[in-house]
Amino acid sequence: MAAESSPVRVAVAGASGLLGTALVRRLAADGHTVLRLVRRAPRGAGEVRWDPAAGVVDAAALEGVDAVVNLAGENVGERWSAERKARIRASRADATRLLATALAGLERKPRVLVNASAVGIYGDRGDERLDETSAPGGGFLAEVVRDWEAATEPASAAGIRVVLPRFGVVLSARGGALAKMLTPFKLGAGGPMGSGSQWMSWISMDDAVALMELAIHDERLAGPVNAVAGAVTNHQFARTLGGVLRRPALLPVPAFALRLAFGEMADETILASQRAEPRALTQLGYSFIHPELEGAIHAGLRDSG
Repeated sequence: MAAESSPVRVAVAGASGLLGTALVRRLAADGHTVLRLVRRAPRGAGEVRWDPAAGVVDAAALEGVDAVVNLAGENVGERWSAERKARIRASRADATRLLATALAGLERKPRVLVNASAVGIYGDRGDERLDETSAPGGGFLAEVVRDWEAATEPASAAGIRVVLPRFGVVLSARGGALAKMLTPFKLGAGGPMGSGSQWMSWISMDDAVALMELAIHDERLAGPVNAVAGAVTNHQFARTLGGVLRRPALLPVPAFALRLAFGEMADETILASQRAEPRALTQLGYSFIHPELEGAIHAGLRDSG
């Protein structure tokens, strides 16, 4: 299912991040006008000032935009200190509430707010199959994502359609989990993390961008949407990545070593199991660009420049 091509004005927060960069590039290529929300002084008409930490956003500059996509958020893929955890929470829940409240107060409101979320909301759920109706789980990350989604309430209360794509691992050699795995695997030192039995929900960068563009246009999409093409065990992922790179994937990284290196973050991300399923997208009839993991990894490796 392709997104509509009628030109729209889209404001993007987090435009310089992994997903944001790819989305802005796609929107521009498709003839849409993009406004970037930036934390410094704007350098032109295509930028809008906001400072979530100071509670500041130039709402007037957002009057009349058709859609807003919020991808802003502190990186969770580093060891968590108390300070970093506070930044992770504030950069998602607090920043989103600031933006949603500003949009709700506009005279000419956007039709839709696409606000990033994550399958981390489900917590560590073992082999349980998880769709959008599944209850949130426990743990710091699940609580943050739950608050992150709830922070969009001012926008939905004002009649703005809100879409919450719950992203799994987005496969790109430019950044994220795949990029971190490439060096050890290329050196022949790759393998499963911990037991390897935990489920990894994944999506190609091509599909992640296509889904965000679809969410902008398709009024049938609203609320949580599992932005995943599938899920495999960590062992299966390592074996597939090793096969694509033509390298062995036989050296497991023990759970204790991951906990020693990353602390709490390891248990809630690397070792946590989320077997998410794209029920909402399947019901909509969405056809994935890369429905199989091997093809998605190949596409992710091409996305390196």
